[in-house]
Amino acid sequence: MGGNQSVPKITKQDRAILDLKLQRDKVKQYQKKIQAVLDREHEIAKQHLAAGQKDRALLALRRRKYQETLLQKTDGQLENLEGLVSTIEFSLVEVSVLHGLKQGNEVLKEIHKELNVESVEKLLEETAEAREYQREIDEMLAHNMTVEDEEAVQAELKELERETLAEQKPAISLPSVPTTQPESEQPEAEEVPATKETEPEQERVPVAA
Repeated sequence: MGGNQSVPKITKQDRAILDLKLQRDKVKQYQKKIQAVLDREHEIAKQHLAAGQKDRALLALRRRKYQETLLQKTDGQLENLEGLVSTIEFSLVEVSVLHGLKQGNEVLKEIHKELNVESVEKLLEETAEAREYQREIDEMLAHNMTVEDEEAVQAELKELERETLAEQKPAISLPSVPTTQPESEQPEAEEVPATKETEPEQERVPVAA
């Protein structure tokens, strides 16, 4: 199952960087040992001074000074190793960028081959021919269509516009209007007050004296 998996290829540059990093780690471990010796020699010198053994204390300090010299040398070596690792890694990045630029230039060259002067001129000619063909069709339709045909086309265009607007607008359902009024809202019949019919007054005839 796992035999078909691709294994990343380790290049010479990768091996070189790995070796340098291993050397750097060894130098760092050696520095830790030197620092431990420095601390121990310092304690030994203090103990000899406390015991009144000045010569032995001086000897311990001399050994400590020698270890400090070694520590300074390892600092220089460590700095050189780290600088070399950084330089190689940055150079690999530059190589990768240059490789990408090279591929990009090749792609641009291929595109320029396709977009040569002849191809562009041919494309422009085809575009001009298409525009001229469309213009001839427009003129032919304008001269051969009657007024009735033009009116029919305009009416069809308006109908299409209405259909398009109707499709774009969401349908709104309105509540139905009741045909009959509720009993509570029906108007009551007005009661007409009963009037007492009055007889017409008889005309008074004057009596002659």
